[in-house]
Formats: sequence, C-alpha cells, structure tokens
Amino acid sequence: MDRFIENFKKGFPFLKLVAAATPERGIRVMDESGQKEAIDRYDAFSGTVLKFVPASGAASRMFKDLFEGRDALAAGKELAQDSKARKFVDNIGRFAFYTPDGFRGLSDYRILDHVIGQGTSASGAAGLDYGNRPKGQVLFHRYENEVRTAFEEHLVEGALYARSSSGQVRIHFTVSPAHQAGFEKILRETVAKYEERFGCKYDISFSVQDPSTDIIAVNEDNTPFLKADGKPLYRPGGHGALLRNLNAVDADLIFLKNIDNVVHQRLLEETVRWKKVLAGKLLEVREKIYGYLAALDDMMASGTENAALLSDIRAFLEKEFCVTLPDVPADIYPRYLHAKLNRPIRVCGMVRNEGEPGGGPYIVYDADGSTSLQILEGAQLDMNDPATVSMLKGSTHFNPVDVVCCTVDYLGSKFDLQRFVDPETGFISHKSYEGRPLKAQELPGLWNGSMSNWNTVFVEVPLITFNPVKTVLDLLRPEHQPEAL
Repeated sequence: MDRFIENFKKGFPFLKLVAAATPERGIRVMDESGQKEAIDRYDAFSGTVLKFVPASGAASRMFKDLFEGRDALAAGKELAQDSKARKFVDNIGRFAFYTPDGFRGLSDYRILDHVIGQGTSASGAAGLDYGNRPKGQVLFHRYENEVRTAFEEHLVEGALYARSSSGQVRIHFTVSPAHQAGFEKILRETVAKYEERFGCKYDISFSVQDPSTDIIAVNEDNTPFLKADGKPLYRPGGHGALLRNLNAVDADLIFLKNIDNVVHQRLLEETVRWKKVLAGKLLEVREKIYGYLAALDDMMASGTENAALLSDIRAFLEKEFCVTLPDVPADIYPRYLHAKLNRPIRVCGMVRNEGEPGGGPYIVYDADGSTSLQILEGAQLDMNDPATVSMLKGSTHFNPVDVVCCTVDYLGSKFDLQRFVDPETGFISHKSYEGRPLKAQELPGLWNGSMSNWNTVFVEVPLITFNPVKTVLDLLRPEHQPEAL
C-alpha cells in the first residue's frame, strides 16, 4: 500500500521523447513483396499459436447515450431530433439485436428500456439488459441466417488466422467473474457450428483479473479513501493488471486484440491478411535474434571478441527497434547486447491517425541512455513542454491494440513478463464513489509501460483493420453492417 500512496503523492514522471515514430523513422511500411514474404513465413510456421482477447469491459459506456435518453423520457421530455438516442431509435431495425416481434409497436422509452434494461419486448420477453453486460455478449453483426456477438466474431477470426497445423484454434478471454458464465453459455451454444463451418477444433479458456492487483483509492489529499463502512476502497488496476493473465498463457506466438475491435465477416479478408503479415514479421525478427544470441553465447564462451558480430547486432537493434546505444564499457559490452536482445518481442500494427482514439507511437529515451520504441498515452506526455507538443503534432499514427507477441526466449523458456515492466509509467485519474471525489491509480498499461522493456517493431496497417465499437451507434458504420444495407 505504501508504494501506491507514494505514487499518488509524487505522481509519475513524464517520458523524455526523441521524436514521434513515423514512416521516416520508427514505423515500417511494407511493400507487397515484403507482405507476401511475411505471410508465407507465417503460413509455414508449425509452432503453437494463441489469440488473447481482453473481454472484461462492460458495455455501460457503449450505451451511455441510451441511458441519458431513457432518463429524459422518464422525466417527461422528448428526445431531441439531433440526439444520439433519437438516431438509435430511428435506426433500430439496422441493429443485429433487433427482431420485429420484439420491438414492433414499442414506444421510444420502451425501446430504450428493452435494450439497456429489463423492460419487456412487444412479445413479453425479458429485456436484453445490455447496459449491465460486457461488450463481448452484445450482438454486433447480422448475417443472412444468423446474428453474432463480438465474442463469436473472435471465434471466427481465430479460425482464419490463429489455428495450428493440426487445426486447433486456441483463444484466451479475460473476463469479469460476474460474466464468465454468460460467455461459457454462448460458447456452448455456438462452438459446434463454427467448428463444422471452419473445419477446426476450438480450445477456449478464460481467466479473471487477479484481485491482488487492485489498488487503493485516495482522497484529494492523498489519504486513503474510506467507504461508508470505514474500510479502504480498492479499485481494479486497469488493463495493465492483465499482464499476469498474459504471463500465465503459453504459446510461441500470441495475437492480442480487444474484444470490440471486430468487423463484419464480409470485410474480414484484410484483417486476416495483416494479422499474418505482423506474425510473419515477428518470426523474421525472432529468427535473427535467436541466431545473434546463440552466436554471442559462443563468442563469450570462447573468450574471444568477434567485432563484426557486435557491429552487426548494434546495427540490427537500430534498424529493427530504433534502439540507439549509449557508450558502454568494452568489458561488459557483449553482455549488454545480450540483455538488449534477450527480451519479449512484439510487433504492433499502426494506423494512420484520422481522429480515432488510441495510444501514439514514439521513440523515447530509456533510463540507461539508450532509445526505444514505445506506445504512449497522453498522460505520459508533458503538455507544458513546447518540444513535446511539437512532436505530438508531428505524430502520424496511433496504436489500435493490434499486437503479435513472442514471450519465449531463444532457449525455449518462457520469459517472466513482470521483469520487463516500467513501474514508473502508471496513470492517476480523478473519479468518484458514492458521490464523493477520489483519485484512482492504474498499473502501467498492458501495451504501454507493461511492455516497456520489450523489443518492439511498428508496422503500418490499413484503417480497415481497426473497427472498434465505442458507442452503440458505431454499429451503424458500414464495417458493421451487412452488404445489403
């Protein structure tokens, strides 16, 4: 507890930037030939693969506008013509969860209440209660003969790019304890259909965020926030707490993607293609790292220096990871290079910034004086520093949480991912509880500070691969609609 209280008092330091990562330096733009080589390399891969999907997020924020609309109607007001709730009601027939028997003849209030609460449908069925369920259990897409939740769309994706040579598809979902049974029910009802359709066998597992990663909340004066019963309030440590869940899974390659970032299957081809590109690029980099580490082991065991090898490794670190090195004493230089190479690897898709939310890619200075590629959030940037603001304006891309990881070292052992976290990159935000203000702290983000000391490659990917559903109206975008509409 003392460490977290101290973090509240002193805050977290801003990171020192070198530059925004761009296609000129830091973001790799792969031509068609390079894409094909990467895809071929991944298609020939015979190792184990896992898809890791954070899926504990509640849908309450997704339906925030509907709650506000329902409250307005309950107070005797009408929905404003330009309101989001009005747009939702007017387009109710375009959502995958719409059924004529369920909604026909319902008033505006009853439509909203049926979707987000327990209000009965026109046929007397219980409400969808989407305002109290996780995003993964919301029906996202309509097809000719079926509708699919976001959870099911990840089953489909997994069958198309995350299957082993034996046809096994392993997917791990992190969920909240209250909703795990609901996900298991959807799985039981649909898994056989997708196994038959895609000729695969699913191995689906679940885990919950470890309660021990919860962090005490504080008052504005940094004293512990006490609930009405006098006990301290502990809050979940944010998505960075999922590092423990990621650390517990085992595979040669791990695809990491958020639960709400899915697309209608008619547009899925590009997503599958680029997942394979990212994985193939990781395999290329991994092969080089493993080779360099074996060569370093041989060199250090022999007691003779191979100047050409050391020079090649230095150039490789700069070219692939934007790692420039400080002056290092000659007697420890080989071991220093060994430590720089022997780390988890991630290849991250980066999308051209067109106003969508997401962390930004930057080149930063590390504590030892070297540089590295990092995904940063706004809270980590000093907006009072003119140089930082200038770099921010020069940023061209953002991270849509499209990551492929390797968490196995060159000797075949799993890395302990906790060893590669930067504990100085947490977040402090202002929240409330029972109407009282508080300060909350989050652990270093899963793809931010939790992966700070990984070897990182940024690759430009097309915008079509990023289709998040932040609000229910996002489901009206063409990427989430059947072709007929």
